[in-house]
Amino acid sequence: MEMTFGFSYVGFVYLLMLYIPNIIWTKFKPVDYEKYEKQENIVLLFFERIGEALVTCASVMFSDFNIHGWSLWNIWLIVSFAFMVLYEIWWIRYFNSKRTMKDFYSSILGIPVGGASLPVLGFFLLSIYGKNPVLLISVVILGIGHIGIHLIHKKEADGFAG
Repeated sequence: MEMTFGFSYVGFVYLLMLYIPNIIWTKFKPVDYEKYEKQENIVLLFFERIGEALVTCASVMFSDFNIHGWSLWNIWLIVSFAFMVLYEIWWIRYFNSKRTMKDFYSSILGIPVGGASLPVLGFFLLSIYGKNPVLLISVVILGIGHIGIHLIHKKEADGFAG
């Protein structure tokens, strides 16, 4: 499997889709979010932070993710992009909600904790499309931490609400 160093405009677009809503979110955090944040599992937080850095770097430093003509293999990219579009829809739904913890850890189309799962799925399939093990490993590390933290918070939010 040959990886090609070079700028990925596709990876850059994915990162914009990831980071712009997260930057906006810093002004619209759910009520009581800090209560949950203080209790985060340190191991999962380590995986999340390392995964974020690795995914960010790997996404833009390999041109493997750019479009190189059409083949059936592009279906991986199309489905990957669909997950990222669904992620944007999830954010729109969150920003238009009451922005409670339940809203923040909500599912979409049966996908649990959509705000965490959708970008991980999108980048995972992007790594398949680009045949890039560096991004694949990075996404797995990110997914363990990010989805793990969100599932724990969801369980806590459900407990506090119930």
